[in-house]
Amino acid sequence: MDLSSIEIFLAVAGDRSVTKAAKAVGRAPSNVTTRVQQLEEDLGVSLFSRDGKKMTLTREGETFLAYANRLVALALEARQAVRPLAPSGTLRVGTMESTAASRLPAALTQFNQMWPEVSLHLTMGASRDLTRDVLSDALDCALIARPPKTMREQDSSFDAELKALEMEPIFVEELLIVLPSGHPSIKSAADLRVGSLAALEPGCTYRRIAENWARKSSALPTSELGSYHAILASVATGNTAGVMPRSVLDLMHWPTPVQTYQLGPVETLLVYRRNDRPSAFNAFHEVLSVTKGRDLRLATH
Repeated sequence: MDLSSIEIFLAVAGDRSVTKAAKAVGRAPSNVTTRVQQLEEDLGVSLFSRDGKKMTLTREGETFLAYANRLVALALEARQAVRPLAPSGTLRVGTMESTAASRLPAALTQFNQMWPEVSLHLTMGASRDLTRDVLSDALDCALIARPPKTMREQDSSFDAELKALEMEPIFVEELLIVLPSGHPSIKSAADLRVGSLAALEPGCTYRRIAENWARKSSALPTSELGSYHAILASVATGNTAGVMPRSVLDLMHWPTPVQTYQLGPVETLLVYRRNDRPSAFNAFHEVLSVTKGRDLRLATH
């Protein structure tokens, strides 16, 4: 059992997919599968139930998950102990609401425990606004959703803003259209039987992806709402489709059933200015780098 195998296990556990985990950790899917199998052989138990491409933790996998998170956290502390970064001052971090809710809690807690002398200021907003805040030095870094290539080609100014910054993939989200429970299954936007699309503010990349998808087959007005809870409440009325990442939907444990349609994977990028970073940024970056590719929400279980 080695640390890299444990990190791969956490990536698969977080994304529930070998393909997504492989992309997150920068390895071939066959290598991820082999490393998981080797870890299972080493432990003498099955860590995952395999249902097609979906990977679900077994009871033994859930038990091992808690230890795996602790081992990764301990490894990070050991690295800092022998190679201290000595961060100080203030770190201004921007993030989408969805990322703050489903991905960051454990990472922020770990960072605060390791570097309590750093004042970490968290700002939430839409990807476009956060990118501009990093460029203008209102933020030191931000976690944003990467627009698909076709959208970047359509919006050359946003593409230019992104290219002016350093960008590093951190998470991969599965973006969903959420439908009322009684809605018929859909294969495209043409199959929608609702009156509107519920989403966050116009600068939200998830909203723009959903609007582009809906525009191909139908003309749905967009209802702008202030939170994902409000979006799900709107879906519950039966006449609205919502857009959100699966990690947020899983986190909410909504009391009424919904249907989902997959729009596809969307990368979450860490963006920051070149050669202009406070000392605390390196410590924050290392916490994310050690834990990237896994659902940080699992670390709190």
